[in-house]
Amino acid sequence: MKHLWAPWRIRYILGAKEPGCFLCRNPQAADDAKNYILIRDRTCFAILNAYPYNAGHLMIAPYKHTAELDDLAENELADLLALTRRCKQVLTRALQPDGFNIGMNLGRAAGAGVEDHMHMHIVPRWAGDTNFMTVADDLRVVPQALDEMYATLRRHL
Repeated sequence: MKHLWAPWRIRYILGAKEPGCFLCRNPQAADDAKNYILIRDRTCFAILNAYPYNAGHLMIAPYKHTAELDDLAENELADLLALTRRCKQVLTRALQPDGFNIGMNLGRAAGAGVEDHMHMHIVPRWAGDTNFMTVADDLRVVPQALDEMYATLRRHL
């Protein structure tokens, strides 16, 4: 039997969960690098997913705390999509992926891990990447630490 170790995950599994919404809390903090906030824009921001599906997995979220697309003003919707495009461009320059998964999970039934603060996912993909492991064994292999990925993407802004 082969084993893949991800010892950093145990901090999430066993650690105390901070109350409230991290998509509201993190942008209020002063340390963007510590919180993996890559880009701040007028009405939304881009943040590295701390538990990524793949290397470079970003989330683009409005500053407004809402679960509903319908609650966003037209300019907030436009900013969300414009920042998604900008992040795709940064990821392309920095990582040269073969493709992307871009989308939202709205509501628990749709797979939302954060139900009360809507956000867009942008996940770089490579031909032959290791995400097949999720299907085979409820496992993901992400080959680069978040601190290194953050530094790489910041260089390409």
